[in-house]
Amino acid sequence: MLVSVEGIYRDGRVELAETPQHLPEGTGVIVTFMKSSEIDLPSQGINREQAEILRAKLSTFSGDWDSPEMDIYDNYDVAKAHLEAG
Repeated sequence: MLVSVEGIYRDGRVELAETPQHLPEGTGVIVTFMKSSEIDLPSQGINREQAEILRAKLSTFSGDWDSPEMDIYDNYDVAKAHLEAG
């Protein structure tokens, strides 16, 4: 049985967002660290309002970006090397 619970890594400890129910003390865990989905807008030279405008303008491309055919660009360098070697 797998139970997923979100949390935050802080000062060398994982703080869970909620307490899992019905798990015995000492149950083993696997912790997977994820990149934050938050973007530091000022470091990109824009503010929140500009980001919302940009998101709205680019939303027309989301169908293309999210299509399975675009997955090749996730590992573009590997795919390119494979094509060149082939």
